[in-house]
Amino acid sequence: MPLTPEQLAREKIDAQLTACGWVVQNYADMDFGAGRGIALREVPLKTGPCDYLLLVDRKAVGIVEAKKEGTTLSGVAEQAANYAASLPVFLAAGVDGGKLPFLYESTGVETLFRDQRDPDPRSRRVFAFHRPETLAEWMAEPDALRTRLRAMPAEHPLVTTGMRECQIEAITGLEKSLAENRPRALIHMATGAGKTYTACAFAYRLIKYGKARRILFLVDRSNLGDQTRTEFDNFRTPDTGRKFTELYNVQHLHSSHIDPVCKVTICTIQRLYSILRGEELTEDADEMSGAEFAAALGGTRTRDVVYNPQVPIEEFDFIVTDECHRSIYNQATFFSTKGATETN
Repeated sequence: MPLTPEQLAREKIDAQLTACGWVVQNYADMDFGAGRGIALREVPLKTGPCDYLLLVDRKAVGIVEAKKEGTTLSGVAEQAANYAASLPVFLAAGVDGGKLPFLYESTGVETLFRDQRDPDPRSRRVFAFHRPETLAEWMAEPDALRTRLRAMPAEHPLVTTGMRECQIEAITGLEKSLAENRPRALIHMATGAGKTYTACAFAYRLIKYGKARRILFLVDRSNLGDQTRTEFDNFRTPDTGRKFTELYNVQHLHSSHIDPVCKVTICTIQRLYSILRGEELTEDADEMSGAEFAAALGGTRTRDVVYNPQVPIEEFDFIVTDECHRSIYNQATFFSTKGATETN
C-alpha cells in the first residue's frame, strides 16, 4: 500500500530529527538511556496523542506537530502550545510553569519554530530542527536571546567615543531593529565610512551584552577576509580600551574546520557553501568574486544545500554579510540572526 501524505511527512520528519541528533522512538518502546535527546512519537496526552514529544536529559522541553505537505502551518502553533499543559504526570515533572518552551510545526518540507520564552513569541521558518544540546543550553540560560536584545539599548547605552555620526546611526538603528524583534537588517554605508569598524563595534556589543555565542562574518573574497581580520585585530572596545582579540577569539577560515571556541568566524561565502555541501573547495575559489564562483558552478541556477550535522542551524547566532549585494545566488543577503534566531 502506498504511504499516506501524513505517513510521508512523518518519514521525512523522522529522518530530519535523526540527522539533528535526536533518537526517535515510539512511546510504547521508550528508552530514556538511548541518548541525550529523545523524540517520542504518539505520546498520549490528556487531550489526545501528540505527534512528537521532545525530551532532553529525560525532561520534556518541546513538541513537534506534524502535518501533511501543503498544510498552512501558521495556525498550528496554538495547537502545539496547548499540548504542554496536558502531559502525563511522570513526563510533566520538571516542566517550568507547566509550559514547554520549544514548539515546532513541520510537514517534513517546511518547519516553523517558536520559542515560548521570547518576549513576543512568534513562529519563524527554520531549515532544520535544533540539536538536543542546543535546547539544553538555552534551557540553562536565565533568559532568551531576544529578551537580551530587547533590553540591550536601554540597559547598555552605546559608548560613542571616537565614532562617526554615520556609525552611531547604523549601530543604533540595528539595535532598535533587533529590540523590536525584526532580526533582518540592512546597513547601507558609503565607501570609506568605516563599515567594518561598525561591524566590529556591534559584534562586540552582541557578544558582551547579547551573550551571542558565535558570529559569522561572510565575505565574497579571501582578501576581504584578511582586511576584516585586521580590523578585528586592531579594534579597541570603546568602553574598556582593550583590543577585541584580547577578549575574544577570531578565526579567518581557510579550511573546513570551524573552531567552536571562536566568537567570530570570518569566511568566504564560497567556502561556507562548500562546507555545507560537504565538497572540497578548489584552490582559487576563495579569491573568485561571487559572480565568478557562480559561473564556475554553472551559471545562475538554484544551488540547494542539504542539512550538514557538522554545521547545524544554530552554529552561529548572527550572520553578517559584507557587500550583501554580491552573492553566488545573485540575490541580496542581509544581516540576520540564526539558531535562536531566524534560521535559532
